Order: sequence, then C-alpha cells, then structure tokens
Amino acid sequence: MAAAPILGLLLLSRLYSRGDSAGLGRAGAESQQQAEKFLRKYGYFGSMHRGLDPAEFSEAIREFQWVYHLPLSGALDASTIRHMSLPRCGVNDLDSRSAWKDRVDSMLSGRTVRRRRRKRFSHQSGKWYKRHLTYRVVNWPRYLPEHQVRQAVKAAFELWSNVSSLVFWEAAGDPADIRLTFFHGDHNDGVDNAFDGPGGALAHAFFPRRGEAHFDNDERWSLDSGKGRNLFVVVAHEIGHTLGLEHSPVRSALMSPYYKKLGKDFVLNWDDILSVQNLYGKPPRGSVVQLPGKLFAHFQDWSQDLEGTKHQGGDHSSHYCWSFFDAITMDLEDNLYIFKGGHYWIVSKGGNATGPDLLRAMWPGLPSTIDAAAFSEEDGKFYFFKGGRCWRYKGSSLDAGFPHKCSSMGDLPRHPDTALYFQPLHHLVLFKGPKYYMVSGESLQVEPYYPRSLKDWGGVPAMANGALTRPDGFVYFFRNDQFWKFNPDTLRVVESGKWASQLGWLGCQDAALNQAVV
Repeated sequence: MAAAPILGLLLLSRLYSRGDSAGLGRAGAESQQQAEKFLRKYGYFGSMHRGLDPAEFSEAIREFQWVYHLPLSGALDASTIRHMSLPRCGVNDLDSRSAWKDRVDSMLSGRTVRRRRRKRFSHQSGKWYKRHLTYRVVNWPRYLPEHQVRQAVKAAFELWSNVSSLVFWEAAGDPADIRLTFFHGDHNDGVDNAFDGPGGALAHAFFPRRGEAHFDNDERWSLDSGKGRNLFVVVAHEIGHTLGLEHSPVRSALMSPYYKKLGKDFVLNWDDILSVQNLYGKPPRGSVVQLPGKLFAHFQDWSQDLEGTKHQGGDHSSHYCWSFFDAITMDLEDNLYIFKGGHYWIVSKGGNATGPDLLRAMWPGLPSTIDAAAFSEEDGKFYFFKGGRCWRYKGSSLDAGFPHKCSSMGDLPRHPDTALYFQPLHHLVLFKGPKYYMVSGESLQVEPYYPRSLKDWGGVPAMANGALTRPDGFVYFFRNDQFWKFNPDTLRVVESGKWASQLGWLGCQDAALNQAVV
C-alpha cells in the first residue's frame, strides 16, 4: 500500500478521537476513498469493483471488522481506521474467513479440508507436492550479522517442520524452492505490492509454487526483543504463505495478518498447526514440537558471543557502526556509552571505541536489552528503562529499592523511545512517540503539565532511539542511521545527516565501514 492512504487513515483516526466534526467533514470523503483502496488491496472488494456502492462498502467494512474482532458496525469508525493503519503482512485476506471456516468444520467433522483455489493466484497450486524443500536467503539488511540472520531463518523454518511432515534445507548459493529477499519500494511485483517505507506492509509472499518471500528493507529489523520489527516473527509468518497457508482470523495465530511482537507463549497457535497439517500431514516420527517465543528472543545468544569472537580474531570494536543502537548517553568525563542488545561500548573523548562488554558485567541486574538510558549530571547516576521498569546505578551499584515499576510512579511511559538529561532544565526527559515527559531524577515523578507535544522540539523526529548533550551545548538525537542536531537556545534542529560517517566522535572513523552503513 502506498504511504499516503496510511497517513490519511491515521489522520482520520485522530479526528475521530478528538471529535472534530469540521475536520471530519473535510477529511472524511478523501479518507473513505483511501479506506476503499485498502479494502480492495486486501481482498475485501472484488478485483473488478468500480465506484463506491454504499451497501457493498459497508459489507466490506463488516467483513474486515469480523476478521479483526471489532464490533460489526459496518461503519468506518475510529477503531476500524486505527486497525487499518497498523503494520501488517502485504498478502491479502481474500479467503481467510472461508478457509478458517473450512478448517474448523473439518476439525469438528473429521473430514479432509477441500482446498480452495485462490483468485489472485489461480494459476498456481495451493501446496507443494513434495516434502523436502530448500530455501535460500538472497540478501539481508547490512546492519544485521549474517550468521544471526541465518539462525533466525533456520529457526523460522523449523517452527513449521516441527509440527508437520515437511523438511527444510538451506541451499546456500544453489537454486532453491523458497527464496527470501529484501527490497526497497517498487520491486516489479506490481503496484499493489510496492513497499511503502516504515510501517504499513512489512513483507509479502507468494503461494506455492512460486516460492518467494519479500521484505521491506526500509523497515528497522531486529533479531532480539529490543527496538525494531522482529525479523524472526515476520519471516516465520511469510514462510507460512510460501507453504500455502492463508491468513488466520484467530488473534493469537502466527498467521494473523497484523504484526505482533514476540511473546513468551508458543509461537504457533492451534490454528497455525491445523492449517499446515491439513496440507502436509503430521510429523512422520514422534509428536508435534511446540516452542515458546522466549526461546527466540536473542539470536546473538545462539552463536558465539561477541566477546568470544573478539578474542578469536574478529573485530567487533566498532560493531555498532554497522547497525542501529538501542540507546546512547555520555558521562561527566565525556565518555560515550553506546548500548545494543546485551552489550555496550565506551567511546572516549578522542573518538576511540572499546568493547563490546556485557551489560550485566558493568551493571548487575540489568535485562539483556534496554529501551532507553541516560546519565544525569545532577546526581552522577545512570538511569535505565525497559518496559514499565527502571534501574538507577551509581557506578556499578544499584540504588536501594531498584528496579521498580516506574510506570506506576507518576505516569511515566512504558517502553520509552529514548531518555536524555537536559542540562538547561536540570531534568531527565523521556520521549515516547509524539510526546515528551519532564521527569525529576530523584523521585522519577513526571512534572506538572506533562506530557507535552514533541512539536516543542522543533524538527526532532518521533521514535528516536538515542539522545545526548555534547560539551558544545547542542543536543543530538539519533534514529536508525540518521542524526539531528538540536539547538537548545533557538529550540530548532540546525543540522541532520548520517551519524556513522559525519560524527567522528562516535568512533566510526573506518572509511570502508562508513560506506557500508545503510
């Protein structure tokens, strides 16, 4: 889907939530057209549908609401619009309801599901007629380590082989039955399949026997439980499509169309297992193997630890330069602390990086990933935030009473995007989406009249993954591979660019490395 319909749907959702009748009148007609485009793209209108028939439009809305467990009003209300704007799979929902009904009927009656032929892929078979399939990872985001990507893809295929008769092998450079590829924007799959940048459609796949899964390279992909879209979850979902599985209306199913974070429960739902077994049968030997999501939260732990490989000749001193980091802060000696996954690096005032070292070796008790971090010049302490909890350390010593639930203390946001000690006001600032919170470091209470709009920070982007104040007084914000330089006197962004290649004090001086950052 193009980005414009998504933005239009978000706008209309906000107008609904504010009760802005004048705004609704201006935006309603255009946004309804964008909703119609969304419904046509995802199979809720026939491919030959022309014009806007109110009864057909209402029925399509009702069908969408049924699939996503919304009240069946048939009206384009705020909740429906919000669901349309959420990140999801780009494959349409054309037969999801009827296919699910067939599965449930077969489960209750004991008969075999009769496979429906899809209109969109009517020239293709609905299943593979062999049990041994090969796959190939054609490319991947350069900021993710290759061996960890391959581990994640292998684990995603094994989810399905553990509950069916299928067997998968990686085909390295050879031709493969299933190919996984990352693309930007339009990649010759048709207008409806052009990627739309961050959010919207994350990926799409083709049914047997084309055997291709495509992923939006403009997304920020992650292989742990930190920031970004979890690549393992999305790959496992798209593999389901390459095997012939439709979307599932079961909310907890992996094959549900909308993106969900990796949880602690089993990755595959009963409906996922029933779907693949209806096509390929049960495992030939032994019972079904179900694995919990927490097992796949940290693929860096599946392979050699960064510390181990560093001492065996691998150079990871500037590993973060290839990638995005989770948080960044600076102490009183102007040493930078850069956090990624379960590791951190220290970059000296002269731009020399050391590390990586384990978070827990320096700050015992921290989780394996963090959402945000800040060093307070007021009390000389490190503050860490993850989910609804916070940690406060003096050096390596955890303060008494920590960690505790910060979200219950003065309405601090859960999963903050970034944290910053803002010297002009002598306060911590937490950023979350389009808002920011001024916080007292000692009590961790939100100050009165906050949160406020991020528009106060003229030009600073939402969802930054790090921020700090430099000795020259400027505040630097980071998101993915970009930086924004903010002047606290004029309250405006005065410069932006690529941090790895333009900010030498971050320790990424290697020219070849800088060119590789994407």
